[in-house]
Amino acid sequence: MGTGRSAQILKKAVKLIPGGVNSPVRAFKAVGGGPLFISRAKGSKIYDVDGNEYIDYIGSWGPMILGHVHPKVSAAIKKAVDRGTSYGAPTELEVTLAEHTLKAFPSMDMVRFVSSGTEATMSALRLARAYTGRDGIIKFEGCYHGHSDSLLVKAGSGAATLGVPDSPGVVADLAKHTYNATYNDLASVRAIFEKKPKAIACVIVEGVPGNMGVVLPKEGFLKGLKALCKEFGALLIMDEVMSGFRLCYGGAQKIYKIDPDLTCLGKVIGGGLPVGGFGGKRKIMEQLAPSGPVYQAGTLSGNPLAMTAGIETLKLLQGKTVYEKLYKTTNSLVEGLEEIAKRRGVPVRTAVAGSMFTVFFSERPIASWKDARGADTAKFGKYFTRMLKAGIYLPPSQFEAVFVGLAHTGKDIAKTLEAADKAMKGL
Repeated sequence: MGTGRSAQILKKAVKLIPGGVNSPVRAFKAVGGGPLFISRAKGSKIYDVDGNEYIDYIGSWGPMILGHVHPKVSAAIKKAVDRGTSYGAPTELEVTLAEHTLKAFPSMDMVRFVSSGTEATMSALRLARAYTGRDGIIKFEGCYHGHSDSLLVKAGSGAATLGVPDSPGVVADLAKHTYNATYNDLASVRAIFEKKPKAIACVIVEGVPGNMGVVLPKEGFLKGLKALCKEFGALLIMDEVMSGFRLCYGGAQKIYKIDPDLTCLGKVIGGGLPVGGFGGKRKIMEQLAPSGPVYQAGTLSGNPLAMTAGIETLKLLQGKTVYEKLYKTTNSLVEGLEEIAKRRGVPVRTAVAGSMFTVFFSERPIASWKDARGADTAKFGKYFTRMLKAGIYLPPSQFEAVFVGLAHTGKDIAKTLEAADKAMKGL
């Protein structure tokens, strides 16, 4: 792990890039050792700069649901490159991807594309505040919605305590408008609303959280959030950047029958290229410039390469047996891991949402961030290291989701389970 050329490149990288990486989790700080530098990918595999092959269960943190370098997506991108990489002007591609997106998410009447999930959530919050004329937002401990200032806020000492910055550089006067509630606990949300009944613009929640590991919503939780928002005149924003096309074609809101006011998307809708999007009810979305007064813009928004990759990906995901195959592959892997853990006497808790899952090294059920952070991260670190040495590339944190894709084969699953059997020995 982090040996050979990867170690050499890291020495150079840390002098030029903070931490040597462009996103913190890539640094392997949670599992020890140094990161692998990747040179190429194909199908279900990635290859590091030393030529080592790994079965990839990160999939660029979700977007590569079809597998790496899918021939139809790659061919479409190559053709698009020859027509130009960026125009700073509208294209018909944007309209086509919008049509696909709105068809998949009936709760959305209109959508605007941006270049990242962070941009999508940041813009959705601004829109919600402008539409309601309120400043406060409610988020949940353990849910991650990007790194904009309003969302990098940790919990105070009680449900209705003002938020305080969770990162240097976040302005306290802004953070104080962010309130943290406990995931899967409607009472904690109601307490905030009752404390500030006219101050809350919106509640933002992941469709299914994946950034504290996968944590499933309890029955009635999401519907309860929608009811509370309606009662207190706030908007419900569902962040489906991760869950959007991972649970099914239509995301968590289709599975749980929720009609949010605004939805944030990313990852899969760009087919592996940088993209995000946010959309919702027409009367809300038409407040955006140039239709309305709420300003939001982006030079690379609607980039033709990203739109092309997204269109081809969504087309392929509409195949009749696509999700059946994804579920079958994911479930066979999870069930195998559960059986191994039981036989090895290793206490684990698993949570599966469509084609994403997490194995928590914990004896307790996981329903919130408090439960998740009680998992044995040291044990996970040992497991991760052993799996990586066996050629299995997992997310380098206990608090992330594993992503299964259509390129994963029965042979991949068998090799992964064989490695897991050895990795769990003695844990």
